[in-house]
Amino acid sequence: MYQTILVPMDGSKRAEAILGHVEKIAKSNDATLIFLKVEEEPIMLERDEVIDIGKYHEAFVKQLALSQGYLDDLQARFTEKEIDVDTKLAHGSVVKAILNTAAETGTDLIAMATHGLSGLARVSYGSVAAGVLQAADIPILLIRSGDDTKEETC
Repeated sequence: MYQTILVPMDGSKRAEAILGHVEKIAKSNDATLIFLKVEEEPIMLERDEVIDIGKYHEAFVKQLALSQGYLDDLQARFTEKEIDVDTKLAHGSVVKAILNTAAETGTDLIAMATHGLSGLARVSYGSVAAGVLQAADIPILLIRSGDDTKEETC
């Protein structure tokens, strides 16, 4: 049924609540998992603010390397379980990167954990899950992650 499953990750334990679910789905469907991590460029300047662009670029490159290391670790964990895995590292808008990656890779299912923000927090910070739900035209599996101490991880 599902051949390609896109799994957006943000590096948090809460996001990893989806891993046990995608492992079962991938094994039962002989599907490929694509782990995606999106780095937003956090440059927001005040009107008269000046930054050291070299230092900023150095920090961003370091963050990209850490993110790629995280994806490599996920890939190794799932490859050991004989699941076909690919990784993608993107930057920019998280929702847009998820949707673009899904389209580019022929994804059949997007599987992700949601942090479960509601009310004012959701309005203030936006919701990646809500943005993907509104715009995606393929099935989406959302798992609401709970308290960090109780969540399922692989």
